[in-house]
Amino acid sequence: MTLTLPFPDRFNVNGKLTPPSERAEIVVVGAGAAGAAAALEAARAGASVMLIDENPVSPGLIGMDVPLQFGGRATNAVQTPERLVEQILAASPVLAEAFEAGVDVRLSTSVWGAWANGAGMSGFPGPVVGLADETRSWLVGFDRLIVATGARDLNFTFAGSDQPGVMGAMAFESLLTRYDAFAGKRIVILGSGDVAAATAALAAEHGVEVAAIVEARATLQSSTLDGTGFTTLVGHVPLAAQAGADGVTGLTVCDVADAAAREEIACDTVVVAVGAVPVIELFDVLGAARVMDPARGGHVPVLGPDGATSLPGVWAAGDCTGLGGDAVAEGRAAARAALASLGRAAAPAAPVGRPAGPDAIAYQFDWAKALLDTGGREVMACMCEEVTRGELLDVQPPRYLGWRSNQMAQRDLRTLAGDGPVNQDQIKRLTRACMGPCQARRCREQVALTMAIGAGERPEDIPLAGYRAPVRPLPLSVLADLEETPEASRDWNVWFGIVTQWIGYEDIGTDRENEQINAGMPY
Repeated sequence: MTLTLPFPDRFNVNGKLTPPSERAEIVVVGAGAAGAAAALEAARAGASVMLIDENPVSPGLIGMDVPLQFGGRATNAVQTPERLVEQILAASPVLAEAFEAGVDVRLSTSVWGAWANGAGMSGFPGPVVGLADETRSWLVGFDRLIVATGARDLNFTFAGSDQPGVMGAMAFESLLTRYDAFAGKRIVILGSGDVAAATAALAAEHGVEVAAIVEARATLQSSTLDGTGFTTLVGHVPLAAQAGADGVTGLTVCDVADAAAREEIACDTVVVAVGAVPVIELFDVLGAARVMDPARGGHVPVLGPDGATSLPGVWAAGDCTGLGGDAVAEGRAAARAALASLGRAAAPAAPVGRPAGPDAIAYQFDWAKALLDTGGREVMACMCEEVTRGELLDVQPPRYLGWRSNQMAQRDLRTLAGDGPVNQDQIKRLTRACMGPCQARRCREQVALTMAIGAGERPEDIPLAGYRAPVRPLPLSVLADLEETPEASRDWNVWFGIVTQWIGYEDIGTDRENEQINAGMPY
């Protein structure tokens, strides 16, 4: 029998990609309670551990609302990186323990991508994470990965919410406790669930006046607010934020049942505390299985009892797996399971229960409907790309194109839903909603909820808009320093070597080009 092998593909990337410049047995992403607990557990068992956290983030990222919605309420203290590192260490004593235990702690370092064994991985020598700081980007190899990226802010917009002074509850907590750099003095809190109650308590503890707590539903959602003495307005939503030289100077709220029934509240900051969102970006980039679980805060990874994801060698812990669990216990369980998989001695990884909370998606949906009913269609749904709620509902092309189609005017989310399930990735391309530099942190959930309203669908049935690396903004100056190997440079051309379709770039203007044309190429 004659075996005919294909010609070697000199454009194949196998073995040519830039190898990792560092590696660790266990890489832990996120130095919150879960991540720090995992790193300590693994290091004390003798494993080499790298613990990575993006805090303190640079002033530029804070200005872009990355990774939280800081809302222009950070003081100039964030301009001093050395001070912020001291603040981070003072606010997180467990980091000092990690240093002493031999953990390689990397602060002010973001993880912009992660790749484990799977499709598209053959070019790498093994699993890697992509790291970046303000000056460079590089790859780190690992044997096991524990993702403990926590949660981020959930945002809702209203008239005037694009000015300084409208921020998220998690950013508020971070500026107060982690950075000691909050610029406001008098706040209005939106929402009355556990996140809002914690925000109110934190404000009182730090001497920040709470002007009012505003709730869209007819009753307060957290019993811990009962008897606290805070002014509460139930059945109300924000209608418009008043503007001054430094941003918000007040908030107009209205009755959900009657938008004409309004009340003015003097404040310098509005804290959106309706909920929080599990940070699942890396799971999506990795290709891990996920599920929509309203009782755990939304889209979360599918996990085993020890925090194992659907991918071999990848575990998860903390709020990124669902809100409200025991972060320390989850971190330790993930570390013990990772250690055992490496053949290292470790305590048994006891199963960790992840308690179910209230239906977060139904609560967010009620807020989205109330804001649309009272504030109308002209409010921005996506601030970066300037897409209004109405343009989203009508599936209109970006306004800066200056183009409208009579045919498209007959279509909207409801007619699209009649053709099949609506998809946020599709709507993103048609309207550019969620395509801006904030990488949809300020609008992803609100756009999905608005889509559900417009299409007449359940909000939990709207597919997640996919994530792509890099999941953090990377300056071109940082990307430019990432050198490729000589083998990769040698075999690269603009046509990707598709010889049956294009003339190779290096052949243009040579006799080889004429030979290919005479042979009937390209075709």
